[in-house]
Amino acid sequence: MEASLPSSSIVEMKARLQIVGRVIVVISTITGFAVSFVLLQRSVGPTSPLFGLLGMVELLGLAKVVEPLFLLQMPTVLRVVRPWEKRGVLYSRLLVPSFGRLLRETPLRFLNASVYLAKGHLDLAKVYRQAEAAEAAHFWSALLFTPYIGYVWFLEQYRNAILLLVVQVFVNIYPILHLRMVRGRLDPLLRRHIQRQVHFENTP
Repeated sequence: MEASLPSSSIVEMKARLQIVGRVIVVISTITGFAVSFVLLQRSVGPTSPLFGLLGMVELLGLAKVVEPLFLLQMPTVLRVVRPWEKRGVLYSRLLVPSFGRLLRETPLRFLNASVYLAKGHLDLAKVYRQAEAAEAAHFWSALLFTPYIGYVWFLEQYRNAILLLVVQVFVNIYPILHLRMVRGRLDPLLRRHIQRQVHFENTP
């Protein structure tokens, strides 16, 4: 009679295979992005706004692909959403809520549907983590591409630099502000949810 593996060993083996599969996907994605990056650079040049846009999109795409392995985080000093941000006065003046509605009420929503609460699915902690990860992806993308925009400006290609700055604002800056508003709204809901869980666990 053949010996069978314990169920715990089978689960562990499946988990390892999943990790290996995800690593292969990440490596394949990086390779594909690198090839397309080089080809576009040769086609339109390194200072083209199209080249900069592709770089931003590829970084954000890569961050999404690696999510099953780990979630990006904001720098410690920026992780907490400040009270003035939660009040939303400045964000309203900057039309961030309107930008958020544009994302929610159009197909753009499906670019990152995991940061919205679905009906019948109220895993607040998971949505909060996903929102911070998405915010972090845009933050690091913006941080990496700011020197690049400065480089294009330094080359006196002012038109391209201004176009890249506009791309930066709408691809990275406004999504960051929108996601901080999302996290600010989730903060009290998540606290109440945790308090209810603690109360339930401590109730005899």
